[in-house]
Amino acid sequence: MKADLVKKRTRCRLCGCKSLTLVLPMKPSPIGDAFITFEEKDKIQSLIPLDLYQCFECGHAQNLDVVNPEELFRGYLFTTASSAGLVKHFQNFAKEVIDKLAVLQNSLVVEIGSNDGTLLRFFKDLGMKVLGVDPAREIARHANSAGTPTLPEFFSSTVANHVFKEYGAAQLIVANNVYAHSDELADITNGIASLLDNDGVFVFEVSYLLDIVDHFVFDTIYHEHLSYHSIGPLVRFFHKHQLELIDVQKVSTKGGSMRCFAQRLSGTRKKSAIVDQMVYEEERRGLHRPEIFQHYAMQIEQRKKTLEVFLTEVLDQGKRIAGYGASTTVTTLIYQFELEKKLIYLIDDNSKKQGMFSPGCHLEVKPSSVLYSDRPDIVIILAWQYAGLIMQKHIRFIEESGTFVLPLPELKIFK
Repeated sequence: MKADLVKKRTRCRLCGCKSLTLVLPMKPSPIGDAFITFEEKDKIQSLIPLDLYQCFECGHAQNLDVVNPEELFRGYLFTTASSAGLVKHFQNFAKEVIDKLAVLQNSLVVEIGSNDGTLLRFFKDLGMKVLGVDPAREIARHANSAGTPTLPEFFSSTVANHVFKEYGAAQLIVANNVYAHSDELADITNGIASLLDNDGVFVFEVSYLLDIVDHFVFDTIYHEHLSYHSIGPLVRFFHKHQLELIDVQKVSTKGGSMRCFAQRLSGTRKKSAIVDQMVYEEERRGLHRPEIFQHYAMQIEQRKKTLEVFLTEVLDQGKRIAGYGASTTVTTLIYQFELEKKLIYLIDDNSKKQGMFSPGCHLEVKPSSVLYSDRPDIVIILAWQYAGLIMQKHIRFIEESGTFVLPLPELKIFK
């Protein structure tokens, strides 16, 4: 392992407290999206801890093993435009936010983690001035070439000061599925507070911790995600950084997410009742105490054993097992359920992944045509949240004596 690849955090990312408790032990895994070429497949990739800790003081759930963000994000390959579902989601996001907040034409919208500029183009179409900030240099270069001004940087208080001097205050700052990615949340949030206009709003979407538990999406625990947010800790954290959480909307992405709205403490928008309601529900459920995660760990282990019994039986019969999905969440699931030696290869519809080899265990990624040309006996749908779409697309595989296995939230076998 490179000396500067991983560092261990010793204080809570939100409140700075040192009282951190291991609440959900996870199997170490390689960086989830570190797929490699055929020429590299003999390379040993380091396994990095994924354990989930909780702060005794504020209740925030977080990973403490922090992978160098330069390794994770400078060469980032995923683009928003490659996901039709995400493009539509962002189109709706832009209109809904502008309408809800009554943002005036020609206001400045800054996006943190703007990727290829897809969301900002929708804001631009609605009459906004836009600016993106994203550390993936090549993606940022393409966004600039396509007409979306983008700074190829990690957002920080320093970058925020630069933007303020060059462009003025932002009426709207947005961040989708990135506010959980940084180890420097205090500095980022200070930057947001300083860049916001007096009546400006920070809107961000992140996975919701209670949904991660309730919907069994523990596979969204991976090295890009450092924080697993809930409302109670965020309310206190924002207040410390001169911001106020004023509204929350539940959204279905990522197995259960939330869209949060925050303003300056001096802002004039009224706080929605849902903020206090969600804080109450989190307290009622014991979300900020270790016991809920101890029970969760037992449930995960039960599902692992159930799948293991089934796979041992079919392997003893000489059957061949493939996995469907080659994403970051799939890497977590493979290692958590110890499937590395049970699968013959992975299947994925993303042509950029095909011909590559999976992180760590180096399973080759093949196109879905192998369902019919190679005919594996069993296919575990590792991208299980998309199982309905996958099986609908490949009903012929079942009709021709193939078997799909859904590992979560409960084991289901489709013959």
